[in-house]
Amino acid sequence: MPAVPSGKFGTPGRPLRRSSFLIGFTGALGVLLAYTLYLGIRNAGGILVLVVIALFLAVGLNPAVVRLRRWGVPNGLAVAVVALTVVLLLCGGVVALVPPVVTQSGQFIEQLPSYVEDLRRNPTVNDLVVRYDVMERVQSAANADTIGRALGGVLGGAQLIFGTVFRTLTVLVLTIYFLAYFNRLRSLGYSLVPRSRRERVQLIGDEILAKVGAYMVGALSIAVLAGTTTFVFALIVGLPYPFALAVVVAVTDLIPQIGATLGAVIVSLVGFATSLPVGIACAVFFLIYQQVENYLVYPKVMRRSVEVNEVAALLAALLGVALLGVVGALIAIPTVAALQLILREVVLPRQETR
Repeated sequence: MPAVPSGKFGTPGRPLRRSSFLIGFTGALGVLLAYTLYLGIRNAGGILVLVVIALFLAVGLNPAVVRLRRWGVPNGLAVAVVALTVVLLLCGGVVALVPPVVTQSGQFIEQLPSYVEDLRRNPTVNDLVVRYDVMERVQSAANADTIGRALGGVLGGAQLIFGTVFRTLTVLVLTIYFLAYFNRLRSLGYSLVPRSRRERVQLIGDEILAKVGAYMVGALSIAVLAGTTTFVFALIVGLPYPFALAVVVAVTDLIPQIGATLGAVIVSLVGFATSLPVGIACAVFFLIYQQVENYLVYPKVMRRSVEVNEVAALLAALLGVALLGVVGALIAIPTVAALQLILREVVLPRQETR
């Protein structure tokens, strides 16, 4: 029944007449409001992507919090333990990747004078320098504009680094908040559904959340296995910085469809830079390991978590990369799993009753 006015603020008047002016004004106001909403979403696209990442991580990490709560750990302490574990993993990855980059950059700078001296001793190089006036061109290029552009590039690189750190911290803080208030947010979302449909929506929603969490746990397990195997192989063949390469393989393996190949290419390039036999060994190792992962490990791990058609998973990964980049690729498969569940439980039964 419609709510009866209390009379505290007077008696409601008669409804306004539906004049053509009022209809046109209302339509124009709706178009303006829609365009304003579009501009707001476009301008806040970067923040919305961070929110989506944090929500996805919170949904994936919530099963760990639930497991700790079943063991008698309070909710706040369980969230703190899970968040601390994630922070330690991030710090471990940074510690593994940054020192090799800094060390190799320092070694290159130290060896740069010797490289230049070797080039100057080469008669062919000297002839080319004289013929094309290389030194004069270098001196003319070293002017104020070139230096300004170089400094701009340095400042741009610093801005990129600080921006990445800021976005990482933002995602981490949002993930912790979402984990801490996960049950409240879920209850609030279900309360927005009409009471007559709330129970069914809750059952389907909980199943979707469970699939997303199971997918993330399975993907992390496969990535850890890939990183561990790469670490052992790198130690056996003598690759430099084996732990850093293992972290790279584990992180890239989280990207569906193309991530494993990307990590294999990076490690193989490092192997070929070390020596030709080591590079060939890396290529053969990843060729064999990817077959084992694709046809034995991945199906067994993911069969119990998400049931997604392979063609649908490939198309979803491609569309996710096109829309949101790496983030889209990461959330593509659980999104398809959720859509398949809604299609099977809601859309198809409704079509059968018509």
